[in-house]
Amino acid sequence: MIRVALIPSFEPDETLITLSEQLREQDFKIVIVDDGSGPAYTDIFDECEIFGDVLSYDTNRGKGFALREGLKYIKAIYGNCIIVTMDSDGQHMVCDAQKLCNRVETNPRQFVLGSRRLPKDAPTKSKWGNGITRFVYKTLTGTNVYDTQSGLRAFHSDWIPRLLEVRGDRYEYEMNVLLEISRQKLPIEEIPIHVIYFDKQNSVSHFDALHDSVRIYKEILKFAGSSLASFAIDYLMYALLLTLLGAGDAALLIANFGARAVSSIFNFTVNKKVVFKTQGNLKKESAKYFGLVLFNISINTLILTGLTTLGINAYGAKIAVECVMFILSYVIQHNFVFGKGNMKAGKEIECENISIQ
Repeated sequence: MIRVALIPSFEPDETLITLSEQLREQDFKIVIVDDGSGPAYTDIFDECEIFGDVLSYDTNRGKGFALREGLKYIKAIYGNCIIVTMDSDGQHMVCDAQKLCNRVETNPRQFVLGSRRLPKDAPTKSKWGNGITRFVYKTLTGTNVYDTQSGLRAFHSDWIPRLLEVRGDRYEYEMNVLLEISRQKLPIEEIPIHVIYFDKQNSVSHFDALHDSVRIYKEILKFAGSSLASFAIDYLMYALLLTLLGAGDAALLIANFGARAVSSIFNFTVNKKVVFKTQGNLKKESAKYFGLVLFNISINTLILTGLTTLGINAYGAKIAVECVMFILSYVIQHNFVFGKGNMKAGKEIECENISIQ
C-alpha cells in the first residue's frame, strides 16, 4: 500500500531537505505544507520538491490548518493509502515512521501514536508540557496516552474525513484530535519511538509555551467556564432558596434540587452548543444528561447532608462538594453524554531512546 509522509513546515532549515531525501529513499510519497514561511525559505522548499510535493500559501495559519490542507491534498491525489505525519525539524526518524506505518498496515482501523519516553536531560518545557497534558487528558477522558504532544502519528486514509472535522488551526489541533478519538471511543495505540533533541531548550521548536498551551486546553477551559457559570447560578439559587425556606433537612433538599434544576438547563444548553458542539440527537443527549443530573444531585445531596450533619456550614459544604463533582461531570459528559463508539486501549512496544545534544 502507498505510504505518504505529511510534513507541515514553518520556517525550516536544511534538515527538512535531508528528511525528505531519507523518506524518498524508503519509497514514501511526500507531501510538505509550507505554512506561510515567506520568500526567505523558498530555496529550501524548492530543494524539497525534488523528492515530493510542496503545498504553500502566503500567510502563516498554524500547524492544524497545514495538516488539514495536506490531508485534503492526499485524499484527492493518493486515495487509499497509509499516512504518517512528521515534524520538519528532524525530531522524527524515518525508521520510526516505517514502524508506525507497519502497524497501521496490519490493522487499518488503528490510529497509531509515536510515543517518546523522555530522558532526564530532555528540555524542561517538553517534560513539563507533556506531563501536564498527559495528566489532564487521563483525568478528563479516562484514556491513558503517554505522549499526547507527539507529532509522529500514522493512520489509514479512511480517517481523513473525521480528521478534517476536528477544530483548531494551531498546536491545539493535535490535542483536539486525541480528545475527539476519546469522545468517539475509537481505537488508538502507542508505539515507543526514538527521542531526539538538539539542545536543552529545544530551540528548533516553534511551540509557544503560553499561547499554544492556552489553545491546547481551550476545550477544557470552555468546559470549566461553563461549569463555573452554572455553579454561580446554582449557588445563588441555592442560597436564595435556603434563605427563604430556613434551616432543616427538608429545606436543604428542596434548595439543592431546585437550584440544580435551573442550573442544569443552562449547563446542558451551553455544553451542547458551545463546549462539545455536537450534532447528536437532542432527545438522546438530553435523556443522558438529565440522567447524569439526577445521579449527580443524588450523590451531591447525600454528601452535602453528611457534611452538614457533621456540623460543617451548609454554604461552605456546597462549594466543597461542587469542586469534587467537577471532574466527574466532565468525564461522564465527554465520554457518555456527548460521546459515541467504543475505545480500545493501546499496546506498548519496547524501543530504545536516543538523545542528541
